[in-house]
Amino acid sequence: MFDFLSRKMTGAVMRGGVVILFACAMAVPAYASEKTWDDAGTIAKNGLVAAALILPAAKKDLNGGLQSLGSMGVAYIITQTGKDSFPKLRPDGSDYRSFPSGHTSMAFSAAATMHNRYGWKVGLPAQAVAAFVGVSRIKAKKHDWADVLTGMAIGQASGFLITNKRNENVVIIPFGDTKGGGVAALVRF
Repeated sequence: MFDFLSRKMTGAVMRGGVVILFACAMAVPAYASEKTWDDAGTIAKNGLVAAALILPAAKKDLNGGLQSLGSMGVAYIITQTGKDSFPKLRPDGSDYRSFPSGHTSMAFSAAATMHNRYGWKVGLPAQAVAAFVGVSRIKAKKHDWADVLTGMAIGQASGFLITNKRNENVVIIPFGDTKGGGVAALVRF
């Protein structure tokens, strides 16, 4: 019974997220102010973070919830370290914390976590919302493309490397050392 409700909730959450994305996409260009882009990107980022935490809870997936917290926590720490280590003036001139984009790293971390844990049907819409967040940061004049692309890379890496597939019959293990790296896949039949 709960599995049925969980699947219904997952679909409803994702449909709701897509509706919010389209509403933001339609409303933002109409106003086209930097503040509107900033607000829309923040709302979308917060929605992704909430979805990455609520979805595992709805599915009673404790490991997924912990992995989601871990991947977003790592993305946050790396991003804040980058901001402290490489001070860069924002395009709007407000401060020297432009590099890398924190909104983008958190959004892509949440999206990558959901994508890796629950598959492309959840992950693809989440990745689209994360891309919207990145564009909104540029339009709001808070970041340039280098900031956003670096934030995206941090988020994607933390989401995909810390989270594993929910299907226990398939395990993907990244590895690396000073001479190279790769990905190993283990499949149980």
